[in-house]
This record gives sequence, C-alpha cells and structure tokens, in this order.
Amino acid sequence: MIEKTYTTPSGTIHYWISEVPAGTGPDLVFLPGLTADHRLFDKQIEYFAPSYRVLVWDAPEHAASWPFAPDFDLEDKAVWLDEILQQEKIDRPVIVGQSMGGYVGQMYAQLFPEKLKGFVSIDSAPLQREYMTAAEIFLLKRMEPVYRYYPWKALLKTGTEGVAVTDYGRQLMRKIMMVYDGDQERYARISGHGFRILAEAIEKDLPYEIRCPAILICGDHDQAGFCIRYNKNWHRKTGIPLYWIKDAGHNSNTDQPGVVNHLIEDLVRTVEETITE
Repeated sequence: MIEKTYTTPSGTIHYWISEVPAGTGPDLVFLPGLTADHRLFDKQIEYFAPSYRVLVWDAPEHAASWPFAPDFDLEDKAVWLDEILQQEKIDRPVIVGQSMGGYVGQMYAQLFPEKLKGFVSIDSAPLQREYMTAAEIFLLKRMEPVYRYYPWKALLKTGTEGVAVTDYGRQLMRKIMMVYDGDQERYARISGHGFRILAEAIEKDLPYEIRCPAILICGDHDQAGFCIRYNKNWHRKTGIPLYWIKDAGHNSNTDQPGVVNHLIEDLVRTVEETITE
C-alpha cells in the first residue's frame, strides 16, 4: 500500500492505495467509522489487495489527516472522496463503509449515483430522515460535551469493549484510540463534529437512494446506538439484503473478518457481472 495525500481548503487527507494496476473491474474503497482510522480495515486490505485495487483513508480530522479545520459537512467529505478517486483514476468504485463510513458512502450515492457501482454498509445505518426520531437527532447534535468530560480511562474502556467482542477487535480499537491519548479535547471535537454533520445530513431529508448492487452487514452484538433497529427497518423498507454476523459487535469486520470478507467478495462478483453485461 502506498500512502498519498490530497489537499483540501480545510486540510490534507491521507490515504493509502494498493499497487495493483487499474483494470477493467471494480475498485474497493474502504471508509472507516468515526474516530477510527485506516487500520480498521487491515484484514480486508490483506485479503483484497492482491487481487483488486483498494483504497482506504484516514477521514478528515482523523489520525494522519490532521490538522484539519472542522468547517466541513458530510457532503464535503463525499466530494473530496470523489476528487481523490478521480486523482487515482478510479471510476468504478465499490464503497465499503463502516459506521460513519457508510454514511459517507450514502452521501456519495446521492451526489454521484452514476459513479457508484457497489455499496457495502458495515454496522452503519440509513441516512433517510424517516428512520430517526427527532429526539435522536437532537442528541446527535450535542454529543461533544459527553466525550469532552467523560473520564478518559472509562472512555477508552467503553470505546474498545463496546465496539468489538473479540480480542483482536478490541486490541485494534484500543491502538486506534490511543492516537488521541493525552488529547481528549481533539477526540471530543472529532466525535462531536462527526455526529453534528450526520444529524445535518439527515435533516436535509434527501432520498439517499442506493441504485447499485448493495448489502447490509451488522454484528449480532452491535450495541452502538440503535444500529440493529435501523438495519432491520432499512432492510424491510428497501429490500437490500441484510446479513447478521454472529459473535460480532459494531466493528464486525474486525470481529469476524473472514465472514465479512466473503460477503464483500460476493457483492464484488455481482458488480463485476453488471460491468461486463
């Protein structure tokens, strides 16, 4: 994987891309969740990089993509992602988004529906307004103080044990969170800003329709917010296939990477068939 950068008016985004040359098939774009970084997808990169061009980023404000001004919204993130894909000549992306990464993927689908060739939601939720209550949106806009004043040791414990059920998944998330050790204010700012722009995107009440082959993946022990409820309703209302990952939490791709990798692979093969038709 080669580390590259893309400069925006708000800061510089760091991303990694495999050395596999561009082909005629789809390319895989991995988008980590809020406060996580590119390492969240280590097991996916290891599996797919030998055969596909893969790209993964540290989202704006996160890890290596810092310093970064908190003056952007979810639409900006999707636009910058598209500009990075253009820079790398990726014109047939399959977006694999975990949690917040799934929201970025849905915004990308809204802005560039003709470009997106496949979508995998991992422990994310729908962006459509109809799925979320007014109280939930109200709380999303006011999360920064919670992360700012919550004792760091307790936050570290919750942030690792609350998102994964396996030793690997928890240890990986702890390493990722330790990027912010000693700078809880930054961690709180990233979290608060992320939840605010999510709430604002939901309030736009846009269609956020997924028009390409897609699947929903959710850990059966996902305890993040109301993710399980959201995915049940998302599947019921759209018919997008939903796969429950046994013995997995909110980061199901780290808890059960083999199962998740095979589901992604099946979706990619479906995309390949649509491209060759």
